[in-house]
Amino acid sequence: MNAIVALCHFCELHGPRTLFCTEALHSPLPQGAGSSDSPGQGEEEEGGIQMSSRIRSNSPAEGVSTDSSSPGPKKSDMCEGCRSLAVGHPGYISHDKETSIKYVSHQQPNHPQLFSIVRRACVRSLSCEVCPGREGPIFFGDEQHGFVFSHTFFIKDSLARGFQRWYSIIVIMMDRIYLINSWPFLLAKIRGILDELQGKAMKVFEAEQFGCPQRPLRINTAFTPFLHQRNGNAARSLTSLTNDENLWACLHTSFAWLLKACGCRLTEKLLEGAPTEDTLVQKEQMADLEEESEAWESQEGEEGKSCVSSDAVEGRELTKSPTDASLLSDCGSWNVPPRRQAGFKSLRHMRQVLGCSAFRILAWHVLMGNQVIWKGQDRNLIQSAFQVLQAMLPVGCVRTIPYSEQYEETYRCNFLGLSPHVQIPSHIQSSEFAVIVDVRGATRSNLYPLLFEEEEPLSKYEFVVNSGSPVATDRDGPTILSKIEAALINENLSVDVVDQCLVCLKEEWMNKVKVLFKFTKVDGRPKEETQKLLSILGASEEDNVKLLKFWMTGLSKTYKSHLMSTVRSPTSSECRN
Repeated sequence: MNAIVALCHFCELHGPRTLFCTEALHSPLPQGAGSSDSPGQGEEEEGGIQMSSRIRSNSPAEGVSTDSSSPGPKKSDMCEGCRSLAVGHPGYISHDKETSIKYVSHQQPNHPQLFSIVRRACVRSLSCEVCPGREGPIFFGDEQHGFVFSHTFFIKDSLARGFQRWYSIIVIMMDRIYLINSWPFLLAKIRGILDELQGKAMKVFEAEQFGCPQRPLRINTAFTPFLHQRNGNAARSLTSLTNDENLWACLHTSFAWLLKACGCRLTEKLLEGAPTEDTLVQKEQMADLEEESEAWESQEGEEGKSCVSSDAVEGRELTKSPTDASLLSDCGSWNVPPRRQAGFKSLRHMRQVLGCSAFRILAWHVLMGNQVIWKGQDRNLIQSAFQVLQAMLPVGCVRTIPYSEQYEETYRCNFLGLSPHVQIPSHIQSSEFAVIVDVRGATRSNLYPLLFEEEEPLSKYEFVVNSGSPVATDRDGPTILSKIEAALINENLSVDVVDQCLVCLKEEWMNKVKVLFKFTKVDGRPKEETQKLLSILGASEEDNVKLLKFWMTGLSKTYKSHLMSTVRSPTSSECRN
């Protein structure tokens, strides 16, 4: 996370001061910020972060500036309460092994611009930007100087005015939205840090008050000038107030973990815009299924429940027997390789198997909404063919009966799987609104020599495509069919890319369907204007018009009801007039 965490203190002698800050470095450390690779005081590892104290070459002591151009405060402007690390302390550097990010802790940022940003945030957090009660979280900032999450708190000190000193922990970031979204996380973790600090300081304060109470001593002390009292009140460091010599190492670990955890908890997601028609239709179908199941459950009685339970027991027994049989058969076939199931893998695969002309006839009938009948013995093969062909249609246009022992009418399904012995009515066999694919056993041992090795299971079948109105090879057909064939022919496009092309083509033509539906069904425009609209949409040909009318049945109920409610509203009628 690109942020800086800092601990600030309001010194009674020097005003707001930055005590300790931790920043994340995504690039190699700059000069004077950890160029030495020799470990210093030791290394620890916590949460995937390796912490080490390393000597920074060519770097002045923490909190003390020896160069006039350095952004840090002068030595004369420092006191024990303003200084965190001792003179010559190397500071702390943590290495994140997962992301190669380095977390560096010191009293002041070395970069002049960062020093100015942190200094400005420190002054504002301890002066003007204060929440009611002077203790608690607050948010402030701007685009130029960054946005700040600040939490002010008090630390008990028996020698301070009011027996307490004022501190704040600030988080500075340029991303306002990210910082606001991280508010609950930062608030909980920072409160945990300051509660621990206040707890340690309270123990020291109570021990000092028990040994030498300061309140009666101050009351009995003679009046001294304010300036003399202020100058004589020695400032105390935070390590002295908490009696913790490892305080800054612990704070470095906490601040480094805070930066890492806050950066990992929020991730960016790609927003794809409004839901597609397929998504809306699928949600509506799921809602219908849930309503239907609830209706069936409400109608069931006690007798029905007992029947269902007995059937379930029988079904459980039936399912056990083939499992045991399969185990026995598996024992005898351990050394036999698994048999590959026959099935279509993609539209390109189907086009290779059926041939170009047969596939074009089949795809034309699918896009036009005609009934597609597959007749054969292998149910898995027929089901795989339906799954591949349905990818060319919107979800709302698909009505499937996977396998049946009798013929089903066109209004019930446009994809129908039949057993080989089922008789198809003669008017369907000669109809121009149906296509029949007869799956037969191949008469030759190798019917498709051009297929790849993994497509060999289909070589034992022969596919015969029949239709009462076969599509001529020189006929253009719908525009989308030509684009689909062009994508399938292009061998440079993988199967996944072809699938994305199908999604884009369906969305393109569904948008045309929406315009036509609004124009004809909702607005009720005359045929002359409809023809002009079709020519503008590039769908004035006969096959394109038939395709648009069929795809119009696949529009979601949500979209249709939205258009109807818009038309019936009084504001829309006034605008139309």
